[in-house]
Amino acid sequence: MQQGKRLASLEMELAAAKHKGFVGKYTPETNGTHSGKKPLIVIGIMSSFGRKNYRDAVRKSWLPTGSMLKKLEEEKGIVVRFVVGRSANRGDTFDREIDDENRSTKDFLILDDHIESDEELPKKTKSFFANAAETFNAAFYAKVNDDIYINVDTLSAMLETHWDRPRVYIGCMKSGEVFSDLTHKWYESDWWKFGDGKSYFRHASGEMFVISRAIAQFISINKSALRTYAHDDVSVGSWMIGLAVNHVNEAKLCCSSWPSGPGFEPQPLHIMRVWLGA
Repeated sequence: MQQGKRLASLEMELAAAKHKGFVGKYTPETNGTHSGKKPLIVIGIMSSFGRKNYRDAVRKSWLPTGSMLKKLEEEKGIVVRFVVGRSANRGDTFDREIDDENRSTKDFLILDDHIESDEELPKKTKSFFANAAETFNAAFYAKVNDDIYINVDTLSAMLETHWDRPRVYIGCMKSGEVFSDLTHKWYESDWWKFGDGKSYFRHASGEMFVISRAIAQFISINKSALRTYAHDDVSVGSWMIGLAVNHVNEAKLCCSSWPSGPGFEPQPLHIMRVWLGA
């Protein structure tokens, strides 16, 4: 027991030393890309078992495949990966199907430390940022749902305006309802912590949001101590409170910016679109 306490104390001291000023332990030598060029952004598309049709729709719409995927990484510094955890029954059909698909497409980031479950999306998002920060030495990291359309060129242009902000949190900032009803799908067990218990604090909408490297490193270093709530976007937003982070309310990442009219009809599978165009 004493050894356990001492180990915990040393881990806390190490974490404190590492995240002082949000400076992490990672170097350009661990950027995880095919070339030595530092990526601009790592985009993690949250997917899961049984959603191959969604992944294929993304590949057919905005995500290149094969040599073009590599070209996107090397020439534009944009790394895109489908993010999937592991089955509770390791090595079963679900795991094998993902492994087989990944061998063919090479566009997955598989979280071996996370058990895939709809109820554990906040922990999955935390695991993604931690693993991505350890694997890729990028300037930014984005969490995206697998029913989102992205204009990567305009996304790049938008991010370039934030180079001078080392700790930035970009998204459609909102404050959603807190559900205290035990039978509700999005029941929040800690509902009483949020002011009047009716509304969350400001946070970026979960369809898509971006954080800078320093924040991703902070999450990686402190992942065991970071609390998660009913929603992944609320969870990430809670980690930003009390930190010296620049919240950027980006209108282009809001639902109101999704296009409508001729040429922008809903795609098969009813893919939502975050329009990052003019």
